[in-house]
Amino acid sequence: MTDLDEREWLEPDGLGGFASGTVCGVRTRRYHALLLAATTPPTGRMVLVNGLEAWVTTPIGVAALSAQRYAPGVVHPDGADRIAAFAHEPWPTWRFRLPGGIELEQEILVRHGAPAALVAWRLVTPAASVRLSVRPLLSGRDYHALQHENPVFDFAPRTQDGERLRFAPYPGVPEIELLANARYEHAPEWYRRFEYGQELARGLDGHEDLASPGVLHFDLSAGRAVLLLASAGALEASRGALAHADALRADERKRREELAAPLRRAADAYLVRRGTGRTIVAGYPWFTDWGRDTFIALRGLCLATGRLDEAGRILAEWSGAVSQGMLPNRFPDAGEAPEYNAVDASLWFVVAAGEYLRRRRQAPERERLQAAIEAILAGYARGTRFGIRADRDGLLAAGVPGQQLTWMDARVGDRVVTPRIGKPVEVQALWLNALAIAAEWRPALRESLERGRAAFQARFWNEAEGALYDVVDVDHVAGSVDPSFRPNQLFAVGGLPLALLEGERARRLVDAVESRLWTPLGPRTLAPGSPSYAPRFAGGPSERDAAYHQGTAWPWLAGAFVEAWLRVRGNTAAARRAARERFLPPLEAALGAFGLGHLPEVADAEAPHRPGGCPFQAWSLGELIRLREEILS
Repeated sequence: MTDLDEREWLEPDGLGGFASGTVCGVRTRRYHALLLAATTPPTGRMVLVNGLEAWVTTPIGVAALSAQRYAPGVVHPDGADRIAAFAHEPWPTWRFRLPGGIELEQEILVRHGAPAALVAWRLVTPAASVRLSVRPLLSGRDYHALQHENPVFDFAPRTQDGERLRFAPYPGVPEIELLANARYEHAPEWYRRFEYGQELARGLDGHEDLASPGVLHFDLSAGRAVLLLASAGALEASRGALAHADALRADERKRREELAAPLRRAADAYLVRRGTGRTIVAGYPWFTDWGRDTFIALRGLCLATGRLDEAGRILAEWSGAVSQGMLPNRFPDAGEAPEYNAVDASLWFVVAAGEYLRRRRQAPERERLQAAIEAILAGYARGTRFGIRADRDGLLAAGVPGQQLTWMDARVGDRVVTPRIGKPVEVQALWLNALAIAAEWRPALRESLERGRAAFQARFWNEAEGALYDVVDVDHVAGSVDPSFRPNQLFAVGGLPLALLEGERARRLVDAVESRLWTPLGPRTLAPGSPSYAPRFAGGPSERDAAYHQGTAWPWLAGAFVEAWLRVRGNTAAARRAARERFLPPLEAALGAFGLGHLPEVADAEAPHRPGGCPFQAWSLGELIRLREEILS
């Protein structure tokens, strides 16, 4: 067995569901699947078809196309050894080289707007007596869960009509439809003890049993083999397998060509349906839509790419959820009440909406968005949940014990890792930017803006560090400060429309951040040498959560850093050219290193800055696009 290429690919369906896997074909996560459907888009995700066992029979013998990892770390069969080439554009495509010099191609693509995936094979070199056999591996479970052998799973096809098969593995689970130009042989089997290495590395259970109801037999020598996998009702009843496959390929090729550049196609992965509106998935494979992530990512994914219609729909969808001046930071998967537990999510909404309205003076959502902005500012000014309130100095106080309200929101059990109660630095930058945005049509807000800006400049500067305090009035104790050296201070200079610092102080801050925090994949979240500094993002949930914002680098912060770096250099053409040459290449190289075509959630604080966390992260990609299309253009 050669070294396995475990880089990950993603095929989203535009509803919150997706297909995903690795280049080598070995599933390394519980989330890797060929059919993972969102039953209440973009939530309610269910894994229906986890993968395939596939092999080819030729006059020379039998050769596997698939590879699985079983406990304890055994890879079988050896299909990964036969991969001669792989490409992930315009969709994942493999070329296999079989004994006797026979080559065949396999492709996987997902239909946009429906929970349906196509797996297709064809001979590249014509040959006689070549047969393909495929065993679908099924579950029918919540995407965070795992399946184990049980007597309840129903192997029998619910219906079998020509090329169509329908399975109902468990009561209450969406039925699975298979459409294939193949002969079906019913042969139920449990495949036991699949091992998911990425889950084990994350300190989680990583073993699963999958059910295979039977085998699909294809004659490759006679032509293409196509297998469509869908949640019941997603495939047209009148079309056969080949016609369905041709239509899906043609539609997807046209849609993806219209998106032009690869980064535009990658951005499209995160724009999904919520009810009758639109939203942004924070990341794949385990996040759904989060308020903070949505509004940060929207600036790059939608505004910088000219997708203003979608930006307006997303902002309008979220604007209706304002409660006591707050927007929810998360709509839970299972349909519980939204979680209003972030001080910055609402302010990021104001920033995103403000930038949208500046670009689209005749926006049809203008009145609705302005009303939401005013409701947020009014709620924050008079006081709302978790001690969020405008203080007499014009700054925004927030926080109560046991709650994590800023983007640095990790907790280990009952311990909030970075509580940041008081007046966090980036929250002030967001609050004052929000006041500046609303002051464009409510001039009376300018007095609050100027009072807060003066207080910010007087109270946050740390002359000893040549930078800003991370929090002032810590734990609501007047005059107390937290000098932790973190990247949050960047938003006083870059990353937002209004800079709060200029001149010598701004330059000193940016130089200090570059010296102490910058990595090729974005700023560290805490300076090396700090007592809580974590050089690696690794281990079980507790270890990872403890390191999440204590040194770990975050690519999404690169946008604020580079914008600040340019502003303190006058944003000249020479400075932009230098920034493009210095900061973009490492980020662009990361597009092919972890989640193909995308950027990860985090990276280790120390070299070689191994990527980690979610492999497909919306705000990481969004800020790279904003850098390329706007800041550095």
